[in-house]
Amino acid sequence: MARTILFAPTANKREAGRDDDTGMRDPETILITGASSGIGAALARAYAGRCRLLALTGRDAGRLAAVAADCRAAGAEVVDETVDVVDRRRMADLIGRIDERAPIDLVVANAGIDGAALAGDERFYGTMEVNLIGVLNTVLPAISPMQRRGRGQIAVISSLAGYRGMPGAVAYGASKAAVRSLGEGLRGRLAASGIAVSVVTPGFVESRITASNTFPMPFQWSAERAAERIRRDLARNRGRIAFPWPLYAGVWLLNVLPSALADAITARSPRKG
Repeated sequence: MARTILFAPTANKREAGRDDDTGMRDPETILITGASSGIGAALARAYAGRCRLLALTGRDAGRLAAVAADCRAAGAEVVDETVDVVDRRRMADLIGRIDERAPIDLVVANAGIDGAALAGDERFYGTMEVNLIGVLNTVLPAISPMQRRGRGQIAVISSLAGYRGMPGAVAYGASKAAVRSLGEGLRGRLAASGIAVSVVTPGFVESRITASNTFPMPFQWSAERAAERIRRDLARNRGRIAFPWPLYAGVWLLNVLPSALADAITARSPRKG
């Protein structure tokens, strides 16, 4: 059941905001989607603390409540609401209500699926809906109020899988490639409005998505390590946050190799859907 938002920012919270040495404002009100597990949950815990207000969404109420409890124990004010990011109306309503009571400083569009649990054509439609349309439903409603204030920050979670189409993960890779392009375009488009946009492209990170993988996952990071890297680089307004570097270098190399050679290499990629 959705929770009613009952909080309002206090004056000392607004006064507590500060700019670091890169000019980025220390975010006080943060919205994170897909916060019930993986990177989203780790980011919520990484940001939790005094003078923080976290709005967390997810589809699993039990897991989301557990993450919210951890964040409250760390001193954060938390609103946790179960909502599907594909629901455009509910997402717009949620973001509007949060922003009205406590202007959102940072939006992290993190919710995503790998599509392996879906069957047939639903694997493609379902993956694209959550991974791409869900990002649009999270980001677009936040842009106008940020533009009116002349400040704000947006992070979209893509993947290293979005740099080169893999036959073993067609829908997932396509959705993440679209998210990467979206974020890169918005970064240039919104800079003049005072809005910073970062594209996060992780490799293998411990999560519910990777837990079902039966193939080797080289250079896998813990969710906590990934969250700390993301938090640090967002504070520095990095346009692209890619890790780990050996995998990043590998996918970059695939794009400069002759097509026939790249095809031969990717043909052996694991099949996820």
